[in-house]
Parts: sequence; structure tokens; C-alpha cells
Amino acid sequence: MPESGISAASRGQSPGHRGRRDGDERTPLLGESRDFEAVESRPAPINISGLGDGSDLEALDPNESDLLLARSVSSTPSGLAPEALESAMLRNRSRSGGSRCRPSWVHEHGERQTLDSAIAEEAEADSDSEGPFTSRRHDAEAGTVAATKSQNTQREFLVDTDNRRFWAVFVGVMATYFIACFDGTIMASSHPVITSYFRSSNSASWLSTAFLLTNTAFQPMVGRLSDSVGRKPPYLVTVTVFAVATLWCALARSMTSFIIARALCGLGAGGMMALGNIIISDLVPIERRGAYQSYINIVYGIATTAGAALGGLMADRLGWRWEFGIQVPPLVLMLFVTAWVIPADLGLYEKRETLMEAVKAFDFAGSLLLTTSITFLILGLNLGGNVLPSSLIASGVCFPVYLWVESRATRPILPLELLHSSPRANIIFSNFLASFLMNAILFNAPLFFQAVLLTSATESGLYLVVPTAMTSTCGTLTGFLITWTRRLKWPLTLGTSLYVLGTAALASIQRGWSTPSYLLLLIPSSMAQGFQFPGTFVALLASSTQREQAVVTSALMLWRALGSVLGVAASSLVLQNALFHYLSLYVVADGVNGRDEAWKRALIARVRESVEAVARLADEGVREQVVLSYQAAVRVTFLCCVAVALVSAALIAPIRLPRLGDRK
Repeated sequence: MPESGISAASRGQSPGHRGRRDGDERTPLLGESRDFEAVESRPAPINISGLGDGSDLEALDPNESDLLLARSVSSTPSGLAPEALESAMLRNRSRSGGSRCRPSWVHEHGERQTLDSAIAEEAEADSDSEGPFTSRRHDAEAGTVAATKSQNTQREFLVDTDNRRFWAVFVGVMATYFIACFDGTIMASSHPVITSYFRSSNSASWLSTAFLLTNTAFQPMVGRLSDSVGRKPPYLVTVTVFAVATLWCALARSMTSFIIARALCGLGAGGMMALGNIIISDLVPIERRGAYQSYINIVYGIATTAGAALGGLMADRLGWRWEFGIQVPPLVLMLFVTAWVIPADLGLYEKRETLMEAVKAFDFAGSLLLTTSITFLILGLNLGGNVLPSSLIASGVCFPVYLWVESRATRPILPLELLHSSPRANIIFSNFLASFLMNAILFNAPLFFQAVLLTSATESGLYLVVPTAMTSTCGTLTGFLITWTRRLKWPLTLGTSLYVLGTAALASIQRGWSTPSYLLLLIPSSMAQGFQFPGTFVALLASSTQREQAVVTSALMLWRALGSVLGVAASSLVLQNALFHYLSLYVVADGVNGRDEAWKRALIARVRESVEAVARLADEGVREQVVLSYQAAVRVTFLCCVAVALVSAALIAPIRLPRLGDRK
């Protein structure tokens, strides 16, 4: 039972800070109301109107109120007698409800406050206003407050909606999320068929680059725009863009047309995924967000696995055009469903801005500079810095200018505070490094299996099945465990620690081990990803106010995508340089059978360009030298990943995170 406001005040404490101990590891959530007005401890008069005789009584002294209640409720040895009309009217005071879709936690200044704290404040105020002789009225009022509190604390959503409508929104959003994830991985196994059809195999890299570029670059813009016009309009626009672009892919008549369509698909998919997460955060209280994040992880795991597995099969059996055309009908259906069920004012904390107002307040300069910086960075890294070196220089010039512009913007597209204030900056950059590590491992582990163990591409892919399943399992469990434990730091600490352990284990990888040994080496880092990704998402939301949900979600997804790109590019750079060093060291030009320096240079160039060339080497001695070079280069790459994992762990170690539900 909470202490009364009188006892708290007698110790010089405000009622809102009861039970807080110095040094407690649990810190209050941002946006929480910390200061409560002290209530004077004195008997409060009670206004009673509308009694049975229809007359209005003057204010009663609490002692007279006690006498009135004593007459209406008589205690007997067998229990309480039937309640009189006066007592029922005293206890059944009407309470006004909120608007239909306006979030109940939005106050005059838009700060987030839970229903529990609001009910607790009312109960404290009522308790403080009671005198020592009004126990019966206090019991009656406490019963009403307790009943109201019990009813409100069981509410599952942040807006006044029913279960049927919420689940219609959730299913609609998850259906589009599934299609976006499915489409994002479908090219992995079907792009050879598509590029062969258009006779443009040299343009294959643009298929993934175009999608990744628009998917990443425009997420902050979409998130910030939804703060001005609400979540529904931009969400429906992105679904429409994705549906039209997918149909365009199915009908494309040239490689150029197909690449443009894939770029639009990336824009639509990125917007749908970012806004889908934002919509769920707008509807679900942070205390329950972990469980729904588990549902999202399940959808993501199934969709990405299905896309990678079925893409090639659909291209071979149905034709590659059908793997895009089959997505259009469910997209159109979900467009109408979400247009019907998503609240029109979801995400609006003030009045809806008109188009001109939104355009006037939008940060076009920051948006353009950020998009340009990301575009040049991805082009330079994904197509190879030696192919487009000028793009890396342009990105390096645009990004500092973007930082300068955003430091002076009134409504920045990506607030710089997120990048330098703890704990949110620590969470975002740790998430960035986790994405970096995940993609570096997924890129280099199959390379080891093919170049060192001399397995086929199919066999190397099978080595990743168990680790991928472990990632999905841990990610699903993490969300539910966060909701159950209400603690946020443990998945981040566990995830970063497992990344350190996993990368250290991979740095010792070598030939001659059994297949289960290689699987065990991959499991720690896979579990780390499963713990850290849901953990960082929920922790960042809990460390931000409700009004910041769109911006912080977009920022997290942006840096996660950048981590993916940089993880592949940077690890590839390290591996290629290490490989060149070890090939120069191990491959011997002994002059026998024409093995001179020219032969050595040609061999090094050939095995660096194609992993398949290693297995085709006829001379076993030369092949052994190349295999040892690849093994050493991969181990150096994973050793560098250990350093990155240590930095990620160091970012998480000092931060303090709130405990979900600890709001009083």
C-alpha cells in the first residue's frame, strides 16, 4: 500500500517521490511528471447535490459526512445491511472520458504520463484531503479509485480503441511488413535469372544497391513528416508507392526500367517498415511493447527466410515476373484495410497541419543534405570505392555541412541530441555496431567455408541455417522477457557480451574441425543479434517521450541500415588487404614450371576475384598455399570484429535505463 501524502509531506518529501532511494539503479522515464503539488493536510468540505428530495445541500463538515454514511450503512455481526441511496450517490461520481483516438497520455504540453500515475495522483489528493474522523468516506472514495485504477491499468492500448480495431490495424501493418521483408530478400536467389533475361549481368549489383539506397536514405524524412500530418497519410502513400513499384517490376521491359522500379520499391518498403513500427508504438504502451516486438521478429524471420528460399523456386517454376506480380493483390487489399482501420489522428499531438504549413515547417535543407550524404556513401561503398571514389569524397563533404545545418534547425529531420546525449546515443551507436558485426560475420563466414573448407555455395549456406534459427528464437524470447521482467539493460549487456565472445571464437577458426564445431562458433554471435536488436529498440523507445517515437524509430533504423552497409564494405576491405599480404607471403614463385613473378601476380589476382578459382587449382601445393592465405585473412578480419564488439560493449556498460512500469 502506498503511504499517504500526509506521511510523505511530514518527512519533507513530495508524494510523487515516495519509495525512491538514493543510488537506486532504476531511473524515471523521460517525460515523467516529477513534481507534484503539495496538498494541505486538512479536512475538505464535501459538496452533495441532487439527493433524493431534489434539493442542493450546503457543504458538509467531514464529521457530518461520516454521520450521514453511518446512518446509511449499518454494520451487523452477519455483515453489512443493504446500501442506502445517499451512500451510492456519494460513491458513484461520474468521470469524463477521453477522445476517441487521442492518446490518453497527452497532457497540455504533450508529455507522456501513464494512467497509473494519474490515478495515483488522484488517490493521493483524495487521501491528503481527508481528516482523521472520515474513515468511512475515505473507504468509499478509495474503493471508487481502486476500481477505476484496476480498470485503467488493464487497458492495453494508448488510444481509446477496442480489441477488434487494434488487431485489424496490427494484422494490416504486419501483412505489409511481411511483404516488404519478403521482397527485400527475394532478389538473393532470383537476380541471376533476371539479369540473364535482360542480358545485363554486369548490372546485377545495381539491383540491390538501388533498393538499399532508397530504403535507407528516406526513412528519416518519412518519420519526421508523420509528426506533422499524422501516421496514416504517409503510411498509405508508401503502401501505394510500393504496390505500384512492385507491379512495375513485374511489367518491366528493360534493365534500366527494372532498376528504377526497384529503387521505388526500396522507398515504399522502407517507409512501410519504419511507419509500421511507429504505428505500433503509438498504439501499445511501452510496458507491453516488448511482446509486440517479438511478434514483429517472428514476421521478419519468416518473411526473410521465405523470400530467400522461394525466390529462385518461383523464378524457375512460375517465371520471375510472377514473384513480383503475386505481391500486388495482397498489397491492394491491405491498403484498403489500413485506410479503413488506422485512426485518422494517430500520431498527432496538436492540430493537424495543412499541406502548406507542413511544407513551410519541413526541414528541406537537412533532409536534402542527409539524403545526399547517405546516397553517396552507399554508392561509394556498395559499388566499390575504386569504382566511384568521388562519391565517398562527396559524402564526406556533405555530412559535416548537414551537421552544421541541423544544429540551427527548429525542427531537424534527425535531432543531433540523439547522437550525443546518453543513453540514447549509446543505444543508437551500439545498435549500429551490432548491425556492422552481424553483416561482417554473415559475409565472411561463408567465404571461409568456400575458400578454406572448399564447400559449395549451397553447403556454405546450410551452415547458416542453425545460427539463423537461433537468432529468430532469441529475438522472439527477448521481447516477451522484457515485458515479463520489465528490465531493459540485460538484453543489451548480454547481447554485447555474446558478440565479444562470438567474434573472439571466430577469430580462432581453422581447418580440420568437425561440422558441429563450426556451428557452435556461429551460435554466440547469432544469439547476440537476437538479444540486442529487440533490446535496443525497446530501450530507445522507453528512454524517449511519446512525441519522439517517430524520430527515434527512424534514427535507429537508419543507423542500423548504415551498419549493414559499412559492415560488409569495411570487412571486405580488411579481408582483401590481409589476403593480398598473406598471398604475397605464402605463394612461392620458385621458377619451376613457369612459376615466376608474373605467374604469381596473375594467380593472386585470380583467387582474389573469384573464390571458386581456389577449388579449381590443379596443383595441390599451390592450392594449399592459397587456402592458408584465406584462412589467415579471415581470422584477421574476425579479430578486427573483436575490437568493434568491445567498443559496442563499452557503450552499453555505463548507461542507466528505466525499469518499465517504475513510474511513481
